[in-house]
Amino acid sequence: MSTTFPRARKLGYDVAQVEDFLEDARRAYHAQPGETTLVSAESIRQQAFVMKRHGYAPSHVDAALERLEDAFATKERDIAFRVVGDEAWYTEARSMAQVILDRVVRPRGRRFKRVGWFTLGYSVRDVDRLADRISAYFQAGRPLSIEELRTAAFTAQRGGYHEAQVDLVIDSVIEVMLAVR
Repeated sequence: MSTTFPRARKLGYDVAQVEDFLEDARRAYHAQPGETTLVSAESIRQQAFVMKRHGYAPSHVDAALERLEDAFATKERDIAFRVVGDEAWYTEARSMAQVILDRVVRPRGRRFKRVGWFTLGYSVRDVDRLADRISAYFQAGRPLSIEELRTAAFTAQRGGYHEAQVDLVIDSVIEVMLAVR
């Protein structure tokens, strides 16, 4: 019986899936540069597990995944520095930041695609508030942590913002922040 993480009292992440993913991550982290792997900082950020009775406690697994994502992002950045040089790396990060900024400075209520009136999406007000904070981070250097982005939650709203599009922008902001750490 695996004891990598505490077990949930009710529903938790499927133990076998988590263990398999962690093993793939271990192999990928110790792989030689240029060797093909299945795990990257981005894939860790997007990882999801099936919920099962008495699985691993999600809060513990999520915290470990955040640390793992940070470690992979640092390793990927160091490899990129050696391959393309730090100037090219930072140029790419600045370019991505500008694309994000162009999106989040749009007028309130029009920053993302909206879902149909009978469909639930993310609350326009909630997302616009976060978009304002992202804009202030990029334009004025105001504080914004990766943790705040990772844990951002939005209420549901009919005709709200398209969830996948908002999530993609948040992931991109995290990617830029990790790239320039």
